[in-house]
Amino acid sequence: MDWPTELFWTHHVSRRRITRQARVIVLPAQGGQLWHKQTGRWAFESLQLSNKIHHTQTHTVIMEVLLGITGKDFTLIGASKAAMRGATILKASDDKTRALNKHTLLAFSGEAGDTVQFAEYIQRNAQLYSMRNETELSPSGLAHFVRGELATSLRSRNPYNVNLLMGGVDPITGKPSLYWLDYLASLAEVPYAAHGYAQYYCLSLLDKHHHPDITLGQGIKLMTMCIDELKRRLPIDFKGMVVKAIKADGIVDIEFDDDRIVKSA
Repeated sequence: MDWPTELFWTHHVSRRRITRQARVIVLPAQGGQLWHKQTGRWAFESLQLSNKIHHTQTHTVIMEVLLGITGKDFTLIGASKAAMRGATILKASDDKTRALNKHTLLAFSGEAGDTVQFAEYIQRNAQLYSMRNETELSPSGLAHFVRGELATSLRSRNPYNVNLLMGGVDPITGKPSLYWLDYLASLAEVPYAAHGYAQYYCLSLLDKHHHPDITLGQGIKLMTMCIDELKRRLPIDFKGMVVKAIKADGIVDIEFDDDRIVKSA
């Protein structure tokens, strides 16, 4: 008489679950031997282990818009105003940006609770560093600090589901910079960037019209072209954009016409 048994070993590693499965047939104690069902003989059966990797967290594109553009002496960042849950708009005037210091701005999108909590955590730590050391971190230093926090979170049981754009101007060199970060702690310095549905429709426009020496007026015009394309292509209403320019002397709010009507193609 044989009793089939299935043995499972499961080990959780941050965002993945590795499952090792072995199928053996166990009989009453016979010196540690196993009964081989196919050959009908006593034998030691080697355990055949199969490693299966399953992602425990799936990522979906959030119906939010983040855009970033660098120019000659500025960085321009725009974020949609609509706070959405599925197809429902919860708030029409949501500001998805946080000022980390006088010359660095952080824009975020993703899961509602994670975004605000993580952005304010980074904001408070940047302010604490400034008070302790009587100096402010550069945009590059802050970007690498944020990347480190995302990497640490990624290896915990509850990682942040946050996508970020960080723009700034170095107060010493006056060089503008823009950093693209995602929920997997990837970091890249780029001349222009997008998150959400903007990455599907706006990157081709930015690739065609952007150049390193554009002025602030040209940057605002390019941002308007991208937003018009989103209004033309998307069936959702993201309630306009919060647009801010980061310059060497500080962060400036840019007035934007959210009621502009765009004809469909």
